[in-house]
Amino acid sequence: MSGDAQISRLKPGRRTNIRRENERAILDAAEKVFAEAGFGGATMQLIADMAGLPKANLHYYFATKEDLYRKVVQQIFEIWLDAASSFDDAPGPVEGIGAYIDAKMDISRTHPHGSKVWASEVMHGAPVIQDYLETTLRDWTNGRIAVIQRWIDEGKMRPVNPRHLLYMLWATTQHYADFGHQIQTLNNGKPLSDKQWEEAKASVKDMVLRGIGAI
Repeated sequence: MSGDAQISRLKPGRRTNIRRENERAILDAAEKVFAEAGFGGATMQLIADMAGLPKANLHYYFATKEDLYRKVVQQIFEIWLDAASSFDDAPGPVEGIGAYIDAKMDISRTHPHGSKVWASEVMHGAPVIQDYLETTLRDWTNGRIAVIQRWIDEGKMRPVNPRHLLYMLWATTQHYADFGHQIQTLNNGKPLSDKQWEEAKASVKDMVLRGIGAI
Protein backbone atom coordinates (compact mmCIF):
# COMPACT_ATOMS: atom_id res chain seq x y z
CA MET A 1 0.00 0.00 0.00
CA SER A 2 1.35 3.44 -0.90
CA GLY A 3 2.03 6.11 1.70
CA ASP A 4 -0.81 8.23 0.32
CA ALA A 5 -3.25 5.33 0.58
CA GLN A 6 -2.19 4.70 4.16
CA ILE A 7 -2.74 8.36 5.02
CA SER A 8 -6.23 8.31 3.48
CA ARG A 9 -7.29 5.55 5.91
CA LEU A 10 -6.44 7.62 8.99
CA LYS A 11 -8.76 9.91 10.93
CA PRO A 12 -9.04 13.43 9.44
CA GLY A 13 -7.06 15.16 12.19
CA ARG A 14 -4.26 12.63 12.00
CA ARG A 15 -4.23 12.85 8.18
CA THR A 16 -3.83 16.61 8.40
CA ASN A 17 -0.92 16.32 10.83
CA ILE A 18 0.88 13.74 8.70
CA ARG A 19 0.43 15.79 5.55
CA ARG A 20 1.75 18.86 7.34
CA GLU A 21 4.76 16.92 8.63
CA ASN A 22 5.47 15.45 5.20
CA GLU A 23 5.19 18.82 3.49
CA ARG A 24 7.50 20.34 6.09
CA ALA A 25 10.05 17.54 5.55
CA ILE A 26 9.84 17.98 1.78
CA LEU A 27 10.31 21.75 1.93
CA ASP A 28 13.24 21.47 4.36
CA ALA A 29 14.91 18.91 2.11
CA ALA A 30 14.17 20.92 -1.03
CA GLU A 31 15.75 24.05 0.49
CA LYS A 32 18.98 22.15 1.09
CA VAL A 33 19.08 20.42 -2.29
CA PHE A 34 18.21 23.56 -4.29
CA ALA A 35 20.76 25.56 -2.29
CA GLU A 36 23.52 23.06 -2.98
CA ALA A 37 22.67 21.90 -6.52
CA GLY A 38 20.65 24.79 -7.96
CA PHE A 39 17.38 24.36 -9.81
CA GLY A 40 19.04 22.64 -12.77
CA GLY A 41 21.06 20.19 -10.70
CA ALA A 42 18.32 19.27 -8.26
CA THR A 43 16.06 16.28 -8.92
CA MET A 44 12.89 15.11 -7.26
CA GLN A 45 14.67 11.87 -6.39
CA LEU A 46 17.47 13.74 -4.56
CA ILE A 47 14.89 15.71 -2.62
CA ALA A 48 12.90 12.57 -1.78
CA ASP A 49 16.04 10.86 -0.52
CA MET A 50 16.93 13.89 1.61
CA ALA A 51 13.38 13.99 3.03
CA GLY A 52 13.33 10.24 3.68
CA LEU A 53 10.14 9.81 1.64
CA PRO A 54 9.24 7.84 -1.51
CA LYS A 55 9.51 9.92 -4.68
CA ALA A 56 5.81 9.32 -5.36
CA ASN A 57 4.97 11.20 -2.19
CA LEU A 58 6.71 14.32 -3.49
CA HIS A 59 4.50 14.32 -6.58
CA TYR A 60 1.45 13.94 -4.36
CA TYR A 61 2.29 17.28 -2.72
CA PHE A 62 4.09 19.01 -5.62
CA ALA A 63 3.29 17.97 -9.18
CA THR A 64 6.56 19.27 -10.66
CA LYS A 65 10.02 20.34 -9.57
CA GLU A 66 9.16 23.91 -10.56
CA ASP A 67 6.09 23.87 -8.29
CA LEU A 68 8.27 22.76 -5.39
CA TYR A 69 10.97 25.30 -6.22
CA ARG A 70 8.47 28.14 -6.35
CA LYS A 71 7.09 27.07 -2.97
CA VAL A 72 10.59 27.13 -1.45
CA VAL A 73 11.24 30.61 -2.83
CA GLN A 74 7.80 31.82 -1.79
CA GLN A 75 8.32 30.46 1.71
CA ILE A 76 11.54 32.35 2.41
CA PHE A 77 10.07 35.52 0.93
CA GLU A 78 6.98 35.24 3.14
CA ILE A 79 9.22 34.74 6.18
CA TRP A 80 11.09 37.91 5.20
CA LEU A 81 7.80 39.75 4.70
CA ASP A 82 6.71 38.79 8.19
CA ALA A 83 10.01 40.12 9.53
CA ALA A 84 9.25 43.45 7.85
CA SER A 85 5.99 43.85 9.78
CA SER A 86 8.10 45.80 12.30
CA PHE A 87 7.99 48.71 9.83
CA ASP A 88 4.23 49.04 9.81
CA ASP A 89 3.48 50.14 13.36
CA ALA A 90 6.89 51.39 14.46
CA PRO A 91 7.00 55.05 15.58
CA GLY A 92 10.43 55.56 14.02
CA PRO A 93 13.54 53.99 12.50
CA VAL A 94 15.11 52.96 15.81
CA GLU A 95 12.22 50.64 16.53
CA GLY A 96 11.30 49.71 12.96
CA ILE A 97 14.69 49.22 11.35
CA GLY A 98 16.20 47.89 14.57
CA ALA A 99 13.57 45.14 14.84
CA TYR A 100 13.87 44.42 11.12
CA ILE A 101 17.62 43.85 11.41
CA ASP A 102 17.11 41.56 14.40
CA ALA A 103 14.49 39.52 12.57
CA LYS A 104 16.39 39.30 9.26
CA MET A 105 19.57 38.15 10.97
CA ASP A 106 17.67 35.57 12.99
CA ILE A 107 16.20 34.27 9.73
CA SER A 108 19.68 34.07 8.20
CA ARG A 109 20.62 31.80 11.08
CA THR A 110 17.52 29.58 10.99
CA HIS A 111 16.86 29.51 7.22
CA PRO A 112 20.27 29.82 5.52
CA HIS A 113 19.39 27.43 2.69
CA GLY A 114 16.26 29.36 1.72
CA SER A 115 18.26 32.57 1.52
CA LYS A 116 20.84 30.88 -0.71
CA VAL A 117 18.13 29.58 -3.04
CA TRP A 118 16.72 33.09 -3.39
CA ALA A 119 20.18 34.60 -4.00
CA SER A 120 21.06 32.01 -6.64
CA GLU A 121 17.74 32.47 -8.42
CA VAL A 122 18.17 36.24 -8.61
CA MET A 123 21.82 36.05 -9.66
CA HIS A 124 20.76 33.85 -12.58
CA GLY A 125 18.23 36.42 -13.78
CA ALA A 126 15.22 35.04 -11.86
CA PRO A 127 14.12 32.62 -14.62
CA VAL A 128 11.43 31.08 -12.41
CA ILE A 129 10.30 33.91 -10.12
CA GLN A 130 10.62 37.03 -12.29
CA ASP A 131 6.86 37.56 -12.04
CA TYR A 132 7.18 37.52 -8.25
CA LEU A 133 9.88 40.20 -8.36
CA GLU A 134 7.80 42.40 -10.66
CA THR A 135 4.70 42.22 -8.47
CA THR A 136 4.98 41.17 -4.83
CA LEU A 137 8.55 42.32 -4.22
CA ARG A 138 8.08 45.62 -6.06
CA ASP A 139 4.89 46.43 -4.14
CA TRP A 140 6.49 45.50 -0.80
CA THR A 141 9.58 47.60 -1.55
CA ASN A 142 7.56 50.64 -2.53
CA GLY A 143 5.57 50.35 0.69
CA ARG A 144 8.71 50.28 2.85
CA ILE A 145 10.21 53.18 0.89
CA ALA A 146 7.14 55.23 1.78
CA VAL A 147 7.56 54.44 5.48
CA ILE A 148 11.25 55.37 5.48
CA GLN A 149 10.51 58.58 3.58
CA ARG A 150 7.90 59.48 6.20
CA TRP A 151 10.49 59.08 8.95
CA ILE A 152 12.85 61.30 6.99
CA ASP A 153 10.14 63.94 6.53
CA GLU A 154 9.43 63.80 10.28
CA GLY A 155 13.10 64.49 11.02
CA LYS A 156 13.67 61.11 12.67
CA MET A 157 16.62 60.19 10.43
CA ARG A 158 18.98 61.69 7.86
CA PRO A 159 17.70 62.23 4.29
CA VAL A 160 19.23 59.08 2.81
CA ASN A 161 17.89 57.31 -0.28
CA PRO A 162 15.31 54.84 1.11
CA ARG A 163 15.75 52.37 -1.73
CA HIS A 164 19.50 52.09 -1.26
CA LEU A 165 19.06 51.82 2.49
CA LEU A 166 16.85 48.77 1.91
CA TYR A 167 19.42 47.27 -0.48
CA MET A 168 22.10 47.70 2.16
CA LEU A 169 19.93 46.11 4.86
CA TRP A 170 19.22 43.12 2.63
CA ALA A 171 22.87 42.69 1.67
CA THR A 172 24.11 42.93 5.25
CA THR A 173 21.59 40.69 6.96
CA GLN A 174 21.52 38.03 4.23
CA HIS A 175 25.32 37.92 4.11
CA TYR A 176 25.21 35.86 7.30
CA ALA A 177 23.28 33.16 5.42
CA ASP A 178 24.65 33.37 1.88
CA PHE A 179 28.28 33.58 3.03
CA GLY A 180 27.86 31.50 6.16
CA HIS A 181 30.76 29.23 5.22
CA GLN A 182 33.10 32.20 4.89
CA ILE A 183 31.99 33.55 8.26
CA GLN A 184 32.47 30.14 9.85
CA THR A 185 35.94 29.80 8.30
CA LEU A 186 36.95 33.21 9.68
CA ASN A 187 35.54 32.16 13.06
CA ASN A 188 38.16 29.41 13.44
CA GLY A 189 35.99 26.92 11.60
CA LYS A 190 33.12 27.18 14.06
CA PRO A 191 29.56 28.48 13.61
CA LEU A 192 28.84 31.70 15.46
CA SER A 193 27.75 31.04 19.02
CA ASP A 194 24.58 32.50 20.52
CA LYS A 195 26.68 35.24 22.11
CA GLN A 196 28.42 36.03 18.82
CA TRP A 197 25.08 36.26 17.01
CA GLU A 198 23.77 38.73 19.57
CA GLU A 199 26.97 40.76 19.28
CA ALA A 200 26.68 40.74 15.48
CA LYS A 201 23.08 41.95 15.58
CA ALA A 202 23.92 44.69 18.06
CA SER A 203 26.88 45.84 15.94
CA VAL A 204 24.91 45.94 12.71
CA LYS A 205 22.05 47.85 14.34
CA ASP A 206 24.44 50.34 15.91
CA MET A 207 26.30 51.01 12.66
CA VAL A 208 23.14 51.35 10.57
CA LEU A 209 21.15 53.46 13.03
CA ARG A 210 24.09 55.76 13.73
CA GLY A 211 24.83 55.99 10.03
CA ILE A 212 21.33 57.21 9.21
CA GLY A 213 21.32 59.60 12.17
CA ALA A 214 18.56 57.81 14.05
CA ILE A 215 20.58 57.61 17.29
